[in-house]
Formats: sequence, C-alpha cells, structure tokens
Amino acid sequence: MTHARHLVPLLLAVVVGASAAACVTATPGWTYAPAPSVTPPPSAAASGSAGSPAPSEAAGGVQISALNVAFEQTAVTAPAGKAFQIAFDNKDAGTPHNVAIHKDSATGAEVFKGEIVTGPATRTYDVPALDAGTYAFVCTVHPNMTGTLTVQ
Repeated sequence: MTHARHLVPLLLAVVVGASAAACVTATPGWTYAPAPSVTPPPSAAASGSAGSPAPSEAAGGVQISALNVAFEQTAVTAPAGKAFQIAFDNKDAGTPHNVAIHKDSATGAEVFKGEIVTGPATRTYDVPALDAGTYAFVCTVHPNMTGTLTVQ
C-alpha cells in the first residue's frame, strides 16, 4: 500500500497539470484591433481644396480622357514656359487614342505627339515647355476628337 499512497499524489499532479495545459493554447481565442493611426487626416488647407485644380487639371499637369470616341474635356490649361504632364485616360475598350498638341488649331503645326494606346489604358505624357498661347489637342487616330489647350 505504500506504493499506492505515493502514486495517488503523483497521479493527481499529472491530472491537474494536464487540465491546466488544456486551458492554455498556443494561439489566443480572441483578437484585437490595431491601435488607430496617430497621423491626423489632411486638413482642407493642407490638401488644397480651397483652391483645388479644375477637373481638367491635375497637380503639376493636365488630365485628359477619351470616352465614346470623344475627349471628355474640351478645354484645359497648362503653364507657359514650363514642362508639364498630361495624365491621359483612354476609357474606350479596344479603341486606340492619343493626345497630340498642335499650334493654334487642329491643323496647325504639331508640337507634341503622345504615344497611341489602346483602351482601357492610361499614360502619362511628358510635354516640353510651350510658349503662352492657344493650342489644339487632337487624337491622331480620330482627328474629329479635338479640344483647346490654353497655355498661360
């Protein structure tokens, strides 16, 4: 019986230990949300919404898009004497378009010609500095697609 007397506390210790181990898992059964960002959202003054660019103008450039074989913008403005970018968005699926810039009118001297892209696709064109004045922007694939670029 001496063995039994020593065996009972040992068995009891094993059972208690196994029970405690069963209550602890390698991964918790709960989750937590990460702490919110301490960076405040930009204010209206910081984002420039008080004097935000017109829809046809992007920060540092111009936005022009094509849809239904027409330019969505018919008039855009760019800075004189400074290179700028045209963010071109061809929304016409399976249809090629581009943006070319002509002096004075759609039939005037071509001063810039952007790569032709088949939509839907976007391209950013780097346009060299232009003198102040009026220009036409034209799709060379569809010459009926035109708009006015005012450089000032």
